[in-house]
Formats: sequence, structure tokens, C-alpha cells
Amino acid sequence: MNATTSTNLRDVLSNLISKEQSRIKNFKTQYGKTNIGSISVDMIYGGMRGMKGLVYETSVLDADEVRIRSHGYSIPECQQLLPKVPGRAEPLPEGLFWLLVTGQVPTEEQVSVSLVMHYGERVWHSSLAIAFVRIEKCFFSQFVYEDSMDLIAKLPCVAAKIYLNLYREGSSISTIDSSLDCDATFTELMRLYLIIHSDHEGGNVSAHTSHLVGSALSDPYLSFSAAMNGLAGPLHGLANQEVLVWLTALHKEMGGEVSDEKEIQPTFLAFCLYLQVVPGYGHAVLRKTDPGYTCQQEFAFKHLPDDPMFKLVHQLYKIVPNVLLKQGKAKNPWPNVDAHSGVLLQYYGMTEMNYYTVLFGVSRALGMLAQLIWSRALGFPLERPKSMSTNGLMTLVGANKSG
Repeated sequence: MNATTSTNLRDVLSNLISKEQSRIKNFKTQYGKTNIGSISVDMIYGGMRGMKGLVYETSVLDADEVRIRSHGYSIPECQQLLPKVPGRAEPLPEGLFWLLVTGQVPTEEQVSVSLVMHYGERVWHSSLAIAFVRIEKCFFSQFVYEDSMDLIAKLPCVAAKIYLNLYREGSSISTIDSSLDCDATFTELMRLYLIIHSDHEGGNVSAHTSHLVGSALSDPYLSFSAAMNGLAGPLHGLANQEVLVWLTALHKEMGGEVSDEKEIQPTFLAFCLYLQVVPGYGHAVLRKTDPGYTCQQEFAFKHLPDDPMFKLVHQLYKIVPNVLLKQGKAKNPWPNVDAHSGVLLQYYGMTEMNYYTVLFGVSRALGMLAQLIWSRALGFPLERPKSMSTNGLMTLVGANKSG
């Protein structure tokens, strides 16, 4: 069987790796010394924002096209092309992982045979935290693949155990009981959530952390654990909690009523002036509405159009960008994925906001681990950018000479 049609992910990946190793070697030989753009002092002080200095294959953010593309496929294209459960609208996250690893849209057979078997065999073998489920192995790429697959298989159980420890007095997981499954619509939301949070280019805190730690030949368990620590920050994975807290306060300020935009605007303006920022609005790269927001909006219109909190989110979407533009508070006044996700989770009864980052982490593992497999397969070196002191930087740009 040809590797491109094989249902064994390892065989497909092995064939792709050898070709990609040769392609990148030839590219570096011809263009390794070529300069890419220019780097400014503002970029250096601005958290390296916009600097092209990292190879991350699985996804790219296109600020002009306003798309997040996974190997060239936008989120709506992934929703359309990836295999689904019969009768359901949202694609299977297992299919997205195949796409992230191989760059190919999988067949239904490839997803069901290769990945679902892996989950079924391994997912319930561990209920320990990520850092403690790691297995000591060599540093070679084949073991990174194996560890990554093991970790992805174990993460649902780890996440479930965290939930039980925090909110159900540490109840144990013994067997899979399908009668306790969430309703079908919430399951659809979880598939959508996994898809839109799975990967976000390589420069965000969690993805960059996994790439950096992995470059030290740390195994996938350690790399992902480090990434989760970054994800837990309020400027990253906690953002949807911050949005939900703000929305709840705004809703209360309005007396629990959702008015039209003319009535809501004075209340919003007061909140905007008080907070200085509007949670859920703005993006480091995109300059229009985040496609992850749009997907969730479409889901809400379909399944919960009369929910008061969704109505509030949608009314704000009509108001906030213009207010921020007039006040000059944001270069990008458009909503991001976090502006919507907390409201959807809350609607279906998942009110434990501190748990949202765990769900985010399970999602983001698909992209980070797919990239880690390739980073190790291609022998990417230890990541070690050059840092400079302010005096050294001023000397470099000739600022000292001008006094």
C-alpha cells in the first residue's frame, strides 16, 4: 500500500519526513544567508512582535487575509473537508491532528483505523498529571512521535481527573460509561472548540514555549507541561475567563436586561473608560474579526439564539469596534476567539471557569505536539536567540553618538 493512502499514520509520516529533510536541506543550501525583512528597535522591545525568526510548520496566521491556515486550510475549509461523525456538523479533532502532522486531509478510514485505535488502546491507562505520565526514552524522533501519540491519548483522562479532583471530590474513573455522555449538541461544541483552539502559529506563548523547551531535547511530556504553564497566564489561556467575568458584570450592570445597541452603549462606554481595555477584543496578528469568533457566532445562532449572554456578546460585536476606533484605544478593535468561548461553555452548564484553561490545553496539544514531531525529525537546533543590553543596542544603532 502506498504511504499516502496507508491507514497507518507512522508509515505516512515516515515517508513524508525523509522527503521534507531533503527539501529543507536544499533550501538552506541555496538561501540560508538571505535576509528576511528588517528588524527594528521597536520589535526588539515589543516582545519580538512581528519578527520572522521561527520555523513552525503546522499553521500560519495571515493578518491581511484574516485567516488561520493549517497547512493551507482555513477553519471553514477544515470544517467542510475533515471527516465527521455521521449526521454531525463539526469535524473530528483526530482528523485535524492527522492534517497537522501530515499536511494531508485524511480519509474517514485513516481517522477511524489509525487514530481512534490509538486512543482506544491507551487513553484509560493513566490518570496522572502530565509531568508524571512521561516515560523515559531516548531522544530520537521515532520516540517523540510515540510519546506524542501516547500523551494525546492520555490527555482526555488527565483532564477528566483534574475536573473530578477539583469539582467532584476526587471521584475515580474506572470504566467508560456512554450513558453519562454530555448531550449531542455540547459534544458538537467540544469538537468545534478543539478545532479552533488547536493551533495558532508558533509565536504565541504556549506554542513557543513547547518549541523552545523541545529544542533542548526535552521529551513531549516536559515540553507540553512547560507550555501549559504559559497557557495559564491571564494574557493567554485565561483570557476567556477574563471576558466572561467582564460580561457577567456588564450584564448585571444593565439589570440583567439585554437592550439594543443604542441603549447598551452608555453603559458600555462607562465600562470601557473604567477598564481602559475591553476583554476579548484585539489580536496580536489578525486585523479583522478572528475566524474562531465567527465560527462560534454561527454555532450560537444555530443552537442558542435566545440566550441572554449570547445576545449581549452579539450586541457588543456591533458596538465595540466603532467605540474603540473613535477613542483610539486599539489598532485592532475586532473580537478574538476568547470573546465568545466562555459564554458558550457556560450555556451548556460548564460554569467552572478555572477549568477552561484545561480544555484549552487539551486542544492546543494537537498543534504543539504535531510541530514537535517535525522539529525533532528535521533536527532543529537548540533555540538560543541573541539578547542585548540597552547600552549595547544603543551603540549598535548609533544612538550613543547622537547623545
